[in-house]
Amino acid sequence: MGRRLTYQERKIRDYYRNQSAIRLQRLQELVSELYLAEGKKRQQLWRWAAAAMAGLGVPQSRIDHLVATDNPAYLANLVKELLEKPQMPKQPED
Repeated sequence: MGRRLTYQERKIRDYYRNQSAIRLQRLQELVSELYLAEGKKRQQLWRWAAAAMAGLGVPQSRIDHLVATDNPAYLANLVKELLEKPQMPKQPED
């Protein structure tokens, strides 16, 4: 396998730099899907939401509570909180 091109390196760096934004967007999508889902699909969506919340640094006790209540409205409130929280400043480009 050869050396990566500068373009590829930049794409990889940008992806990891924007991980929190990507996870937050995925969590927003999961809220919408949870409102519509039932049964096993709903359980799977909650597992994915729990993984996304953990990646965003939400305390495990809060994740457990949200999953146990099985109420997408509570998850929507968390997403709203996370959106209002000030983002970390972007690092300068290399």
